[in-house]
Amino acid sequence: MSTPAATSVTGFRPQIAAVAMLGSAMVTFGVFLSGFVIAEPAPYEVFMAALIGLWFLFGLKISRSVAPLLALLILFMTGGILSLTVMSDLATAPMYMAVSGFLCLTSVFYAAIIETRHERLKLIFDAWVAAGVITSLLGILGYFGAIPGAANFTLYDRAKGAFQDPNVFGPFLVAPSLYLMYRLLSDRIATAPIKAIAILIMALGLFLSFSRAAWALYLFCACALVFVMLLKQRTGAFRLKILVLALGGALLMVVALAVALQIPQVADLFSSRTQLVQDYDGGHLGRFDRHKIGFLMSMEKPLGIGPMVFSTMFPEDEHNIWLKSLTSYGWLGFVSYVSLMIWTVTMGFRFLLLDRPWQPYLMIAWIVLIGHAAIGNVIDTDHWRHFFLLLGIVWGCCALEYRHRRGLTRVQLHRPSPAPTLR
Repeated sequence: MSTPAATSVTGFRPQIAAVAMLGSAMVTFGVFLSGFVIAEPAPYEVFMAALIGLWFLFGLKISRSVAPLLALLILFMTGGILSLTVMSDLATAPMYMAVSGFLCLTSVFYAAIIETRHERLKLIFDAWVAAGVITSLLGILGYFGAIPGAANFTLYDRAKGAFQDPNVFGPFLVAPSLYLMYRLLSDRIATAPIKAIAILIMALGLFLSFSRAAWALYLFCACALVFVMLLKQRTGAFRLKILVLALGGALLMVVALAVALQIPQVADLFSSRTQLVQDYDGGHLGRFDRHKIGFLMSMEKPLGIGPMVFSTMFPEDEHNIWLKSLTSYGWLGFVSYVSLMIWTVTMGFRFLLLDRPWQPYLMIAWIVLIGHAAIGNVIDTDHWRHFFLLLGIVWGCCALEYRHRRGLTRVQLHRPSPAPTLR
C-alpha cells in the first residue's frame, strides 16, 4: 500500500512533465523568433525577456558548471557600464548596454536549460532550421522582387531576409545549414532530399546576402564539419559515405552557383564583392586604418570611450569585435571577452569527440563559434542574437559532460567493494 507522501509525489509527476514540455515548447518558439529581427525591440526580445523571467521565477538554477560563464559575462558588462561614465552625452548608450546585458543573460539561460534537459538541443536546432529556411525564402523572393514589399527584405541590393543587415542574416544561416549537413551525412539516405532542399534554400539566401564574411564562414564551417566527422567516425564505410556525400554536395553547390551567376544582377554584384580588399577596407580611414588607430587610441583609454562613440570620430563603426570590446567595454570588458572565448573554445575542444547524445550539437556550435570569432576581426558580433545562442549551447553541452562525470563518480563511490578472497 502506497503512503500519502508517495501518492502525492506520483500525482505531481504528470504536472511536472507537462510544465517541462511547455517550457521546452516556449524555448523552441523563442529560438524560432530569433530569425525575424526587422525592427528593434524585436518579438524575440519581448518574448525571451518574459520567458527568462518566468523560468527563473519557477526555480531555474545556475550550476557551478555554468557559473563561470555568468561571472565572465558580468565582468564584461561591468566594463561596459564603466565606459558610460566617460561619455559627455549618454544619448542611446544606456539602451545599448541594456541590450548587451539582455543578450548575455540569454546565453546563461540557454546553457542552464540545456544542462537540465539535453533533449532541448534538438528542439533548438529544429527551430533554428525552420527560422533559417523561412527567412532565407523571404530574402530570396525579396531580392528578385517576387513578393509584395520586397524592399523590406533587401538592403543595398543585397538580400537580408527578416533582418536589419545582410551581414547578420548570412552568418545566422550557417549553424542550421551545418546541422542539416550533419543529418544528411549521418541519417538514412531516404530522408536526404528534404534536407538537401533546405540546405540549398539557405545556401542561396546566404549567397545573395553578398556578405564576404558569411561566405568565408560557411566554407570554413562546412569543411571543418566534414573533417571532425572523419576524425570521429573511424569505420571505412562511414568515411566513404561522408566523402561521397560531401563531394556530391560541393558539386551541387558549384552548379547552383553557376546557374545563379547567369543572372546579370547577381553576376555584377558578385564580381564586385569578390574583390578581397574593397575601397572602404584599404582606403584612407578605411576599415584597416580604423582598426590600427582604434587599438592605439584604446591603449590610452582604460575605461573605453563608450558605445557608438567610435562612429562619431571616424567614418564608420569599429567592424572588429576585439576593438569593439576595448572601445565600448574598456580594458575590463576586453580581458573578460578574450578570457571567455579562450575558455569556451578550449573547454569545447576537450569534449568534442566524446560519444555522447549531445556531441553532434556541441560539435556544430563549437565549429560555428570558432568561425564567428574569426570573422569578428572584420565585423562586430556583440549584438548578434545567434552568437549568444551558440555560446549558451557550447556551455550547456560542457555542463552536461561535467554532470555526467559527477554521476559516474557517485556510482563508483557507492559501488560495494568486492569481497576479500583467500590466496
